[in-house]
Order: sequence, then structure tokens, then C-alpha cells
Amino acid sequence: MSLLSPRVGIVARADPADQASVNDLYAKLTVAAAVFFVMLEISYLVIAGLPPLGKPWIDGTHFVLGRDFINTWMGGRSVFGGGPAAWFDARAYNAALRAMLGADYPEHFWSYPPHVLLFIWPFGLMPYLPAYVAWCGIGIALYLIACSGAVPRARFMFLAVAPGIAVCIFFGQNGFYTSALLIGGLLCRDRRPVLAGVLFGILTIKPQIGLLLPVILLLERRWVTIASAVLTTAALIVATAMLFGWSIWIEFWQKILPQQQWLTVHGGGLLFEMVSSVFYGARLLHLPFAIAWAMQGLVAVSAFAAVVWAYWQRRDPALSLALLVTATFLVTPYILNYDMVVFGFVVALLRDRDDNTIGDHWLYVAVWTLPVAMMIAAVAWIPLAPIVLIAFAGRLIWRLKQSGGSEVRPLPARVASVAA
Repeated sequence: MSLLSPRVGIVARADPADQASVNDLYAKLTVAAAVFFVMLEISYLVIAGLPPLGKPWIDGTHFVLGRDFINTWMGGRSVFGGGPAAWFDARAYNAALRAMLGADYPEHFWSYPPHVLLFIWPFGLMPYLPAYVAWCGIGIALYLIACSGAVPRARFMFLAVAPGIAVCIFFGQNGFYTSALLIGGLLCRDRRPVLAGVLFGILTIKPQIGLLLPVILLLERRWVTIASAVLTTAALIVATAMLFGWSIWIEFWQKILPQQQWLTVHGGGLLFEMVSSVFYGARLLHLPFAIAWAMQGLVAVSAFAAVVWAYWQRRDPALSLALLVTATFLVTPYILNYDMVVFGFVVALLRDRDDNTIGDHWLYVAVWTLPVAMMIAAVAWIPLAPIVLIAFAGRLIWRLKQSGGSEVRPLPARVASVAA
């Protein structure tokens, strides 16, 4: 199935009055999100105080500015100090953090695959604050560039102030980068299959984001993209081994994977507010582990089957892409709200369709605001993320079934001009 179409210039529009009302709704959302973002940052700096330029500092929230970015920064610095193997031991890593940040600094885990260092090492050369600012600025720019393949530039503000972006910045995470890789790869499959494979290969730095990509690539018989992705992944593994020795991968397998398995099952605290999976939703409701895993398994199998069904034959490419992204968040038991940056693209892609109902638009709003809304709902023990994502996936499946394979709606004409 193609994300492009020879009919790509034919874009149906809704009734002008209805479209004006819809545009007004999204304009208000954009303004509200921008105000929220500005107020969040101002409030944070009022509580935390202004940071020094040269090194991290403990603020009024008992963390450093950018929270999880400390892991990226420490990883980048490790490239020039023998590699990240020392950080694979949680006790050694936290000892290093506390020697720099104080004995009471909260526990952190360094959990990235070793080849991520091939991309983050420049940030280790910078002082902490400039590195954090550069990390966020470059990430947002790459995300917008990737989205420009299917979303007009007039929508960039809507994309840039999305709640997922605010969460990603606050936690210093990599959701902009993984979203850019996923979106860029999906949009390049037809015209630039080798580049698509390269982007998917790099996406293995966060493998849960690409869990379902092999499924659609095989169903679509994208052999060039598959080969490119495999070769890119192999090249990254070999390059990392040449820099730090083959033992780096053995230690990653022996130490980091068990650590992540333990964290998935036993993680608590803020993870209950940030992990969007069905498994964590069940845990939030204090259901027994056996029931939580059964629910996760049932939803994961259903999401997997839905993606297979959607890509088995030619169906609406935009709806299929939205289902793929949504199913990705339903398949894995450990994926967080800062990874939801990609949903900003999904909503921007679907919002102008003339077959949207008012219910669809409210679902889009729910998905777009989910990275923040799920944290608020979790305070009241409401597992909002799996509820919204399952509802969204169900609606996408219904719409795909109604459209069938006979009438495939193209993506906006913007795609053709960018991909050509």
C-alpha cells in the first residue's frame, strides 16, 4: 500500500461552514496549548530558579532541568571516557550521578542500546544547559521537517505546541527524534525506499517504537526498504563494537535487558502517570498481575491483527498509518507519554478530511491532549491512555472497513511536492 497516489492532488474538502468551525476549534486548542506550555516553563523556573550554564543543578523539584536528559548527557560524555558499559550497572551509574549531583539525587537507570552513542556524543562535548537547549531545538526542528512531508507549514504551530512536545521538553526525552524517524520512514517508503530503511534502522535506538514496522514492510513487500533497514542496523552494531568492543553488546544483553524487564513489571511512582500501556492501566487499577498481563496480551494480539488486516490489502493510507501508530502504543507494555509526539502528526494529518464526524474531531482532541491529560487522570486512578487509544483504534478500524479497498483517499498534495 502506498502513502502516495497518482490522484494525490485530488483532496476533497468539507462544507466551508463546517470547516470554519473545525478550524476555529483547532485554533483555540493551539492557543490553549501554547499558553499551557509557556505557563509550565515559567512556573517551573519560578520554583526551580535559574540554572547555571556549566553543569546540572538540583532544582526545587529535586531533579535537574530536563530530568531524563541527564541520561543522554552522561551517555554522550561516556564516549570520551571508555564507553557506556559502566552505566549498565545501575549502582555504578547512580554513584556517578550522586558524586556530581549530591548523595540524595533520585535513582536513575541508563537503558539505551549502545549504538545510540553514535548520535548523542556531540551533546557530551557541551556544557549541560546548552546541550539540553540544543537537544530540544534540534529535535523539534527534525520533527517538523519530517511532518512537512504530509502536513502543510501552516500547521507547524499546531504541531510545535502539542502537549506531547511540552511533555518531551519537560522530561528531556527523545520523542521528537523517534517520531521524526518513524514519520520520515513511513513517508519515504514509495519514493525513497533506501532512505526509509536507513531511518527505520536508526529507529532501533528505541525498538518498541518500531515493533510493527516489519509487519507492514513484509505485507507490502518492501524488499529494498527491508534490506536497507537490516544493513543499517548491522552497520550501527558493528560501528559500536569497533568503538567499544563486542563485549558492549554482551553486557547490554546481560544487564540492561533484565533491568528493563524488572522496571516494566515493578516500576511505580511517576510511571503510573506516564506509561500508556494496558498493562500499566490495569496496574493503576490495582488489578492482579495475572489479569494485567492477560489484558495486555489480549489487546496486543488484537492490535497486531488489526494492523495485519489493515495492510493486507490496499486501504486508505492515512487511516492505516494512524492505526499503525495507535497499535504500536497498544502492543508494547512499556511505552511512555513523551513518545506520543507522533500523535500530533497523526491528528494534523487527519483533521481536514471531509469524512470526519464531530465524534472524530473529539477523538482527535482526546488523542492530541493525551500526553498531559493521562497524567491528570492518573491522579484519580483513571487509566485514560488505554481507554482513549483503544477507542481511537476501534474507530479507525470501523472507518477502514467502511471505506474498504475500493476507494483509497490520498494524502494531502503536500506529500507529492516533498517526496518528488
